[in-house]
Amino acid sequence: MTKNLTRTIAGTLFGLALAVGCGAPDSRTAEAVYLDETQPLEKRIDDALGRMTLKEKIAMLHAQSKFSSAGVPRLGIPELWCTDGPHGIRPEVYWNRWDQAEWTNDSCTAYPALTCLAATWNPEMSALYGKSIGEEARYREKDVLLGPGVNIYRTPLNGRNFEYMGEDPYLASRMVVPYIQGVQENGVAACVKHFALNNQESYRLCTDVSVDDRALHEIYLPAFKAAVQEGGAWSIMGAYNKYKGQHCCHNRYLLNDILKRDWGFDGAVISDWGGTHDTKEAVEYGLDLEFGTWSDGMSTNPAIAYDQYYLAAPYREMIERGEASEELLDDKVRRVLRLNFRTAMNSRKPFGSLNSPEHHAAARRIAGEGIVLLKNDGKVLPIDPQQTKKLLVVGENAIKGMTIGGGSSSLKVQREYTPLEGIVAAAGDRMEVVYERGYLGHLATSYNGVDSKQNLSDDRSAAELIADAVAAAREADAVLFIGGLNKAWGQDAEGGDRREMGLPYGQDSLIEALAEANPRTAVVFVSGNAVAMPWIDRVPAVVQGWFGGSQAGLALADVLFGEVNPSGKLPFTFPRRLEDNSAHALGEHPGTRDSVRYREGIFVGYRWHERQRIAPLFAFGHGLSYTTFDYANVRADRKTLSRSGRIRVSVDVTNTGDRAGKEVVQLYIGDRESALPRPVKELKGFSKVSLEPGETRTVSFEITPEALQYYDDAKGLWTAEEGIFDAWVGAASDDIRGSVEFTLK
Repeated sequence: MTKNLTRTIAGTLFGLALAVGCGAPDSRTAEAVYLDETQPLEKRIDDALGRMTLKEKIAMLHAQSKFSSAGVPRLGIPELWCTDGPHGIRPEVYWNRWDQAEWTNDSCTAYPALTCLAATWNPEMSALYGKSIGEEARYREKDVLLGPGVNIYRTPLNGRNFEYMGEDPYLASRMVVPYIQGVQENGVAACVKHFALNNQESYRLCTDVSVDDRALHEIYLPAFKAAVQEGGAWSIMGAYNKYKGQHCCHNRYLLNDILKRDWGFDGAVISDWGGTHDTKEAVEYGLDLEFGTWSDGMSTNPAIAYDQYYLAAPYREMIERGEASEELLDDKVRRVLRLNFRTAMNSRKPFGSLNSPEHHAAARRIAGEGIVLLKNDGKVLPIDPQQTKKLLVVGENAIKGMTIGGGSSSLKVQREYTPLEGIVAAAGDRMEVVYERGYLGHLATSYNGVDSKQNLSDDRSAAELIADAVAAAREADAVLFIGGLNKAWGQDAEGGDRREMGLPYGQDSLIEALAEANPRTAVVFVSGNAVAMPWIDRVPAVVQGWFGGSQAGLALADVLFGEVNPSGKLPFTFPRRLEDNSAHALGEHPGTRDSVRYREGIFVGYRWHERQRIAPLFAFGHGLSYTTFDYANVRADRKTLSRSGRIRVSVDVTNTGDRAGKEVVQLYIGDRESALPRPVKELKGFSKVSLEPGETRTVSFEITPEALQYYDDAKGLWTAEEGIFDAWVGAASDDIRGSVEFTLK
């Protein structure tokens, strides 16, 4: 019997028992306040808690299967069911194994990776994303979506960067809030992860992160804080790594002091799978719901005894011996009940939908808006059928499915359009499209029992593959190379970091050979990370296409053929060399099994590049269009900002090209002089505007004293010093179009 049917039958029987006044699970349920959804939430929680036995309380705090925890059957409180995200709803797995359960009705819509969502720089896209994925989770009867992720992009080698929202805490904060709200309006809890400092996969289960308090508060915590205080997240997932000597899934400073005390978080802290290590610490240091213990997050162990979890029998025995307080137990149970009442017990939530045309359209729209045009001289892109009668597509990533693999974000989709399929469909009968493999990469097509059924084998040698591609390039009017990374371990995947910043599988040599054979060669990357580009001066166009989900190929073709004018901007910096990245410049990645030091402090990403005066390959916020935009008349409505006031900074933006397009106008602020070192400038505002050819719009930003603050770790507080500040307005962190100065008094 499926869990959906079990839940439906149980609810129906319980409702009938109440209606006739007999045989209810609890003799007092006739006047049960906790079942009355018109009553205040906290009153319902107190009522339910008062009816529970010690055994029932303990049972709610740990898993009963890979992805579920127990409810209270006697009281009619249902189980809680989690599902992996954050890009789609994971297929059903066996009760006690990671392999899929071979259902035939659990395919999903795969949405673009969160790097692509962040690259839209558009909170409206984030709201659409959350609403759509929340509807799919609701339809599948999931109560907790394990996502989104907002860990900061500290190094280009982090294998899990594709699941996060870039290097800047302000951008991540603005993008995560609508996602959470969209998910939770479906009665599904967002579980924001991984709290905190999980910025690499190397040694992720054991390394102790050493970071100063200033960097913690300015760089690594703001997106989580926004998720809690603005997004209203109902759950948070702890990280695997340690901080201050304690694992983050039971960490006094992070969970008790910051999350629950300082931020007022009223939801449940959920462990990452296998992230719990000690009963006493789990009890005392903030963990509420334990999953995946005795599993490294990937292995199969059908003999797990859930009653022996750290928050199971060992916890009950501590209470019975008087070694743990029931007051603390009740706080944990209240949090889990609050989560349950908001989700599984919410009879007013919508029904949801799965694989609807609206969801496919949303996935395609988000992917198209996140694609970034990194370089373009107009010779190849957008593809013009009048000039290109024969188009050669080269590269394994043009045909390889990317929704399978990569760790917990691996999905089983109803349909995935590859780049080649999208290009062929867009070309129609207007041009001939020819394909060459070019290189052999990762040939696996299955993960945890999900198989794309692709055959990626090829008998040719590496030299033969290049030779055939080059020969075809000489005969083509234009070439599209589609490569980059994939979801194999050691590339963009959970559990391991990349080995190097360069492209794998000899792609650099292939690109150089193609460019030599045909100067009209454009390069398209499918990846979630920055890569080195030693051949950048030899190609006329470069596109960052990301992992685009189910509709990846169609969305990419929309941009390549000009049906969608690219408007994505980079959510992280592309350094020219790995050594230009702060973590690697200071020799602090990956550290050791015991510890890793964040010696760069607050100087992450563009903050480091500007402080060290290192020119990036492509800057944070960079992204081109098929049209052009002019910025004029940057101005402020006053020159002085009081402690309780605000300043409005405005700029006139004009579409000076011949195509409609969208531009992301970015506001950065810099402090002329401060007691502590500060970045040259920091992102403090952005706005995406749509303009017709010749149209001008005024874009305005409001600056308050809060935007000028930094965290003084010596005093343990945020402060804004009096003095002169600069407000810069531009199209990227390295493309400033105007500025104004003002004084804080």
